[in-house]
Amino acid sequence: MSGSLGIGLIGTGYMGKTHALAYRNVHAVMGGLPPVRLKTLCDTPFAKAEEMAAQFGFEAASDDWRSLLTDPEIHIVSVTTPNKLHKEMALELIAAGKHVWCEKPMALTLEDAAEMEAAARTAGVVTLTGYNYVKNPVFKLAQELIAECVIGTPVHFRGWVDEDYQADPDLPWTWRARIEDAGLGTLGDLGCHLVSMAYGLLGPIESLIGDMQTVHATRPMPDGSGHGEVENEDTASALVRFANGVQGSLSTSRSAWGRKNRLAFEVHGSKGMICFDQERMNELQLYENSGPKAQQGFKTILAGPEHAPYGHFCPAAGHQLGFNDLKVIEAAELLGAIDESRSAYPDFTAALEFEKVIHAIAESARTGARITIGG
Repeated sequence: MSGSLGIGLIGTGYMGKTHALAYRNVHAVMGGLPPVRLKTLCDTPFAKAEEMAAQFGFEAASDDWRSLLTDPEIHIVSVTTPNKLHKEMALELIAAGKHVWCEKPMALTLEDAAEMEAAARTAGVVTLTGYNYVKNPVFKLAQELIAECVIGTPVHFRGWVDEDYQADPDLPWTWRARIEDAGLGTLGDLGCHLVSMAYGLLGPIESLIGDMQTVHATRPMPDGSGHGEVENEDTASALVRFANGVQGSLSTSRSAWGRKNRLAFEVHGSKGMICFDQERMNELQLYENSGPKAQQGFKTILAGPEHAPYGHFCPAAGHQLGFNDLKVIEAAELLGAIDESRSAYPDFTAALEFEKVIHAIAESARTGARITIGG
């Protein structure tokens, strides 16, 4: 398409800032994309929206996100609000013909996520869901190595994602502890990222059996009025079977002391293994069962300009990309999809498949049954 794309942003927290930075940097880094215009930033109260609009470089501020619906100069809206608000905002934005970049999880329930997916598919707008980790150049390298049978036939997947932001029992109660506001706990915050990687490497998960627990049943209320119940899970795990027959396991915790973003996986093959850890996001470990036994061992592959699109950021290996660079790659995917009239990945349709898995883990944990995941 010709001309610039007007951007609306809802939310000014951590993720809102990453979206703002991505929009500001994507054209300079990538080139060859439609230019963007940072039009309106929305948050409450208005004074906060006004302050952050100036900081992020937006032309205008608003405390009413619905003002974006009728603004003909806004083409794309980023939704970076708490989980509870995603569905309502996305549905109204889609109905208004806006392209939507929404942070994960899509919604609190699988039914709500399915409604969002159907609306986007019917309207024909471009959607993107915030699974930035699958945009890592070394993750793409892992996909290529598997597709090229460098490690032979995949036979097992092991993945885990751990953080410690809820490890301290004395941390105050927040909205994240209430199902009505947050939905799932660690599965919605962290586990869905692991699922997105598992899908990208080995395809759909066919069935699973899950378990979960709440480590800290209550937390002190911020106002000192006692303790509030923690309604969702702090840890969860599942034994999974992929549609291609590969077996695997998934594990996630938001109460793992010392872990900051340990989103890691191993893919075991008949001729070798691939290992990755997001805390060392510019490295991929590869083991190949070839050559003299005395010389075999894991080798470390450092991300470099040979691993697109790393070269757009830096011409030298070993200098490393960061989390915010992955958001720039996401923004490029969104703008490119709009420009080329194609779907972005992962759009709401792909993200719905990831969310089917995390909700299946929760259902299995409640019922004790193995769950078959429908298409």
